[in-house]
Amino acid sequence: MGSSWTPGRVNLIGEWIDFNGGHVLPAALPLGVTVTLRADHGETDTVTSAQFDGVSDAALDAPARGDWADYVFGALQAARRQGWLDSGATVCLDSDIPAGAGVSSSAAVTVGVLKAAAPPGTDPTRLATLAREVENQFVGVPCGIMDQMAVAHTGPGEALALDTRSLGFERLQFPPGWRFAVLHSGVDRKLADGRYSARRDACLAAANTLKVDYLCDAQDLTALPLELQPIARHVISENARTLDAITALKADDHTQFGALMEQSHASLRDDFRVSTPEIDALVANAIAEGAPGARLTGAGFGGCIVAFLPEGADETWTRDLLARHPKAWLVAAVGGAKERT
Repeated sequence: MGSSWTPGRVNLIGEWIDFNGGHVLPAALPLGVTVTLRADHGETDTVTSAQFDGVSDAALDAPARGDWADYVFGALQAARRQGWLDSGATVCLDSDIPAGAGVSSSAAVTVGVLKAAAPPGTDPTRLATLAREVENQFVGVPCGIMDQMAVAHTGPGEALALDTRSLGFERLQFPPGWRFAVLHSGVDRKLADGRYSARRDACLAAANTLKVDYLCDAQDLTALPLELQPIARHVISENARTLDAITALKADDHTQFGALMEQSHASLRDDFRVSTPEIDALVANAIAEGAPGARLTGAGFGGCIVAFLPEGADETWTRDLLARHPKAWLVAAVGGAKERT
């Protein structure tokens, strides 16, 4: 029997960077996934979730079938390849992370199952890289490494300054008074619908055209076709913004950090073109109501924004903002004193 708790994450800045060889700055949420795993010594895996009706069963080598349980079945197969399990298992999940919101519910499930199966003291980076393999090769989502590293290495109240190329990282505490609200726009999103893959393919095509291993290393974009130049411009500028944001966080410079968040959103909207009118309006109104910065967070096409809360803001600030956006809702607050420990 093994158990684990793994947080979701919000990316404060550094969007569409993790497979392009750049830097990112995610932070753990106080929301997470609890996994309870029992080895059954049988020929099937069984999954139940407090959030879904019914029981899912699969043969030990069954392929993905396109539903939420794939992340669990894929992680169990990976655990057996590592020698952590030698037969089937029963897994029970309980999560307060909203699915499909861009706050890493899938990474938390996958890392959480691997963590519950692994020997105590297993390197979190190993868990993260295995979890990415599950998503890439079993589930079929060509994601990078940021989500898995964030949920494997951080706890609520912490940010992770991560070099996605070397996997070097620094865990950072928020300065006093730094708080963020993660707000769902009311527009659902799904990475497997093709748009994520299309943007990722565009990044890889741009890197290939420019003959660089990672798009973040590109400098002169004039050799690119016109349709790829904005894609590359976002990636290069976002990597630079993330490094500046890490410096601003360490210096307790909320004005600079907020300005970088605004610049990031504009780049995602205008160059990378993954925002929506609902998200743009939510970001604009958060800033108009005094937020030092706000931006789309996650891959886009719906999902969440993250707003840097004004100093002294309380629940009334968020409630007033959401009153202007009836379909939007609060996912979580990050920073401050009310974090899970």
